[in-house]
Amino acid sequence: MILYGILLGSPLLTFYDLPSVMIVGGGAIGSTLINFTLGEVFSIMKVAKNTLFSQPASPAALIPQFVEMAQRAKREGILALESVVEQTNDKFLGTGIQLAVDGYDLEAIGDILESDIEHMHGRHQAGSDIFNKIGYYAPAFGMIGTLIGLVQMLKNLNDPSAIGPGMATALITTFYGAIMANLFCLPIAGKLANRSDNEVMMKRLVVQGILSISSGDNPRVVEQKLLTFLPPKERKSVFAGK
Repeated sequence: MILYGILLGSPLLTFYDLPSVMIVGGGAIGSTLINFTLGEVFSIMKVAKNTLFSQPASPAALIPQFVEMAQRAKREGILALESVVEQTNDKFLGTGIQLAVDGYDLEAIGDILESDIEHMHGRHQAGSDIFNKIGYYAPAFGMIGTLIGLVQMLKNLNDPSAIGPGMATALITTFYGAIMANLFCLPIAGKLANRSDNEVMMKRLVVQGILSISSGDNPRVVEQKLLTFLPPKERKSVFAGK
């Protein structure tokens, strides 16, 4: 809609200004590289790609798997779940089941898995912080570009040909800073935070399921415990599927 609004009034190239791109883009990225290490900034690009293009898992799809594992453990014993460790692609789930199969007590399993969740959330938070910082710096460098353009324009009032480029830099840098922050960086940071919260919830569901199976709960009890992670409407859909 922004592009369409521009095209209704002028050609798109009217809003292209190389000095403004250098001031806002270079300034925001440069300040971010001072704030964070180079490795942290590059690593977050992979996190952002996974966040934007990966499909988050559904708790409703995971609950029936735990009920099935609880039934199997009840019939054949907890050691029967060792095959699940080899078959699953979820490393966190595989680690938890392996701990249960190896005979770790419930407190140790909970502590190990919760520590894993805490460190994962910290890594995600760092990624969100980087995009928040870029979103914070971009409008500031837009204002710096505006000041640069105004100085250039006022210094050359006697030369009409210099007024236009100075005014363009003054206005376009503010536009670039606002677009960079509010259309890209801050929304990506928000999505990273939301996806992180969803992943934490999924992992806590896994922890609850593993602890419940390890304690020998009835499959029906396992199901009821895990259904508490879902909103009431989704709980009904799980029952309907059964």
